[in-house]
Amino acid sequence: MKQEKIVQTKICKHCNSNFEITDKDIEFYDKISPTFNWKKFQIPPPTLCPLCRQQRRLVERNAKKLYKRVCDATGKPIISMYSPDKPYKVYNQDFWWTDNWNPMDYSMDFDFSKSFFEQFKILKNKTPAFSLFTWWMMENSEYTNCTWYLKNCYLISESDYDEDCYYSNLLKNSNNLVDCSIWYNNEHCYECIDCISSFNLKYSQNSENCLDSFFLKDCIWCKNCIWCINQKNKQYMIFDIQYSKEDYEKKLIDLNLDNYNWILNVKNIFDKNTKKSICKNVYWNWNFDCIWDQIYNSKNANMCFDSKDLEDCKYCLKLSIQVKSCMDYTSWWDKAEQIYYSSACWDGIYNVLFCTTCTTNLSNCFYCEQCSSVKNCFWCFWLRNKEYCILNKQYSKQEYEKLVSEIIEHMVKTWEWGEFFPNDIASFGYNETIAMDFNPLSKEEAIKQNFIWSDYETPFPKVEKIIPAHMLPDNIKDIPDDIINRAIECEITKKPFRIIDQELDFYRKHNLPIPRRHPDQRHLDRMNLRNPRILYDRKCAKCEKDIKTTYAPERSEIVYCEECYNKEVY
Repeated sequence: MKQEKIVQTKICKHCNSNFEITDKDIEFYDKISPTFNWKKFQIPPPTLCPLCRQQRRLVERNAKKLYKRVCDATGKPIISMYSPDKPYKVYNQDFWWTDNWNPMDYSMDFDFSKSFFEQFKILKNKTPAFSLFTWWMMENSEYTNCTWYLKNCYLISESDYDEDCYYSNLLKNSNNLVDCSIWYNNEHCYECIDCISSFNLKYSQNSENCLDSFFLKDCIWCKNCIWCINQKNKQYMIFDIQYSKEDYEKKLIDLNLDNYNWILNVKNIFDKNTKKSICKNVYWNWNFDCIWDQIYNSKNANMCFDSKDLEDCKYCLKLSIQVKSCMDYTSWWDKAEQIYYSSACWDGIYNVLFCTTCTTNLSNCFYCEQCSSVKNCFWCFWLRNKEYCILNKQYSKQEYEKLVSEIIEHMVKTWEWGEFFPNDIASFGYNETIAMDFNPLSKEEAIKQNFIWSDYETPFPKVEKIIPAHMLPDNIKDIPDDIINRAIECEITKKPFRIIDQELDFYRKHNLPIPRRHPDQRHLDRMNLRNPRILYDRKCAKCEKDIKTTYAPERSEIVYCEECYNKEVY
């Protein structure tokens, strides 16, 4: 930000790149530094660059990979985010929330002859975990994760208040969607990314308040449009050419929008056209004093992405609604203040540092994982409704303050204080987590960087027949009912996948060809259409002033600053 002054340049100990610490950063670290036993313990500046810190936080979250395994408490089959080969005990949600077991039975005394992270790994491996990170009001939506308030949803993640949605992620207040990502207040849409408040929209990106349209990019208030880019408040357009209603409807009859190969060819043409069109340097709305991309209704947000309703935040990702004074924070829900270097913590949390996957009325907690409704806790795992605990052991307030002070001094000596959980004690393999969406790595690269990798492959259920994708009819009208009893071999990965009843009904209702690619590959295809979460320095192609953008300088797109873009398209 303009008002920030660089006070230190550091070298990331992970990737060796240079990164900067500003005076505002130092003020924030000082503000959140805790006091125990009458001594203030200063939070040191990070040793990793912002991108490596983001990568490390994202490794804590498996939102999409689901497995069948057995509940270690009841012996019954369950759906879980933990594959059967993981070392943890896993309880289904119904049992985990009961009083039939106590996480404090697994408590430990702190051993000053060992490092903290070494001891926390032991606690983590022996304390039972819950099977899925799902919350209230889940109806017929067992195959989802990081979700709440869902009805009739299947294989969606990081989503809430949705109904009849499939194979999607980061949805809010949406109905009847398939293969959509980062999607707010929409209905009856297919293969769309970064769109808001639209209805019956297909194959589109970065569009808002659009209706009954196909292949839109950067459009607002458009209706009955096909293959349009940068159009605002338009109707009856094809390839950015205006038609009368009558001519548009005649053209529409001749189009093969229900034919798979025709759609595939058009996708390639549309992609080439988007690269030749002008692009706005960043995507945003209703912001003040921000450096950002894909951020809305925010104030003083610096280097934040895919978020809305932020205030005084920096290096944050995937946040929404009432998030204030946070840094290096990644979640998917709301109501958080004064959070630092934490992941997937949400819903009424305050002063939470170095925590992951915690929820609901959490306050003054440090280095906690999978805790709910706790406060004043250090180094705890899976606790709920507790206070003044260390490594799941109960202490008095006085004992807690004294021991925490001693442990932090020990962590300072072992160079652990101020560091996030190390790569090798993450709960999931790198390839199971959302880190792959932002920082894809091969197995060799991940292992070299000391990340865990999962080699577990889910056994595929028995089916009558596996059909190669190229053998499928192009038109949905020619797809037989018994396709749901068969599997399709992905045209890219060769992995088999199935079509579910509700999905087939959706394709038929909207006259869409069924997909030829595995859901994981379709998700990857959508993520590849998005720019990286990095801001580059570049010059506006129109006025040549300096701009920040997610389009790297070497890319061929024509990038305009906001002022020049608005003059051109409005």
